[in-house]
Amino acid sequence: MVPRMDEVFRALADPQRRSLLDRLFGRDGQTLRELCEGVEMTRFGVMKHLRQLEAAGLVVAQRTGREKRHYLNPVPIRRLYERWVNKYTEPFAAALSQLKDDLETPMTSPTLTTLDPKSTQIYEVFIRTTPERLWQALTDPGFTARYFFGTAVRSTFKPGDPIDYTFPDGSPAIAGEILEADPPRRLVQTWIVRYNPALAHERSIVTWRIEARGDACKLTAVHDLTGAPGTAANVGNDGWTVVLSGLKTLLETGEPLAVAPAA
Repeated sequence: MVPRMDEVFRALADPQRRSLLDRLFGRDGQTLRELCEGVEMTRFGVMKHLRQLEAAGLVVAQRTGREKRHYLNPVPIRRLYERWVNKYTEPFAAALSQLKDDLETPMTSPTLTTLDPKSTQIYEVFIRTTPERLWQALTDPGFTARYFFGTAVRSTFKPGDPIDYTFPDGSPAIAGEILEADPPRRLVQTWIVRYNPALAHERSIVTWRIEARGDACKLTAVHDLTGAPGTAANVGNDGWTVVLSGLKTLLETGEPLAVAPAA
């Protein structure tokens, strides 16, 4: 079920839940035990608040081995800002945003078991479309050029083959290799920044997961930035948020998302 806006409002109304969000903002990927440390709440109370935050889409729980870690999903808050604040202060900014996480991957997958919670970004967005159409939007250069900062993707999308994103002038943006491809459900690729030579030595991994949910799809994007601190700092929240929000808007309206430059 797609979280409703009123659920987000209710979740944010409680100061203890906001405190948990602040702690995850400070250090993402914490376990229940870690979140219980230093708070004036019982373990049961923390669990109850976490369930409400998960129901609102503000927190995503991810099992890694025997541990269950919790990740902050900033997208619903961004969506509130765009709907109720940005609408009145920046008329050209977007009015749609939704994303972040809850990756359901088999525990035997190397891309899951090696995730470092301190260097993992997870995003989730619900899009009214079909898995096939969403897969096409991720793999068709005509689509990606309209929402992925103008870059066109090119690959055979077969494991072991290269994948490249290029700007309209032909200059390289992102390079990598296809690690897994299971259309229209799952795509795993390496990620090497080419538009900034200082980051070209860093290799990270991006996993896309598509899950049908009635007449919509849940798209989960996981960026494993282990060993790529420069890339992590360069990506920032706006990078993936803008890409996934733009993808959602394009598929649902047929028009690209017009985003005002960050202040």
